[in-house]
Amino acid sequence: MKLKLVPHPETPPGSIDAVEVELFMTDGVDMLLCYAVMGSGLLLPEWQSPERADGLWRTTCFELFLRPRDSGAYFEFNFSPSSRWAAYAFDSHREGMRPMTLSVDPDVDREAPPEPGESAAHYRLDAEVDLSDVPVGPLLMGLAAVIEEENGTKSYWALAHPPGRPDFHHPDCFVFELPPPA
Repeated sequence: MKLKLVPHPETPPGSIDAVEVELFMTDGVDMLLCYAVMGSGLLLPEWQSPERADGLWRTTCFELFLRPRDSGAYFEFNFSPSSRWAAYAFDSHREGMRPMTLSVDPDVDREAPPEPGESAAHYRLDAEVDLSDVPVGPLLMGLAAVIEEENGTKSYWALAHPPGRPDFHHPDCFVFELPPPA
């Protein structure tokens, strides 16, 4: 299933045309997210060893938010083109944030960046996430991306945006329902 993200109206992109996410449930608990960015001038962080890291959202970063349908608690996953990742649990909207313990680390794979002087018209990052540490049952999902361009422009993309400033944690961003695993 392919989903289109929309830029927040207060932070329009410069030379990025679209951000899409293709989602696959590879088995009962594994989700594969394929983020695609169309346009030129995308700024990518340097490749690093794949490990947990904070502050990934400060530059180009792709995000997944999951909330059990009848709960205010939710989970946030960040995937960086550097290959680093983060996972957090929250008690409610931006409250009670703590690192989420995972049985299996997410796997982040990206396309090679363009050569110096080249500008890619398409960029892809794949993130595979084991959801066995997320409560069983229907989940509301939000997908998001922070896109930084080489000229310093930052845009904030999501399935939906609440009124006001960009806030991927807002309940209005959890707009897609994932059925419980079979």
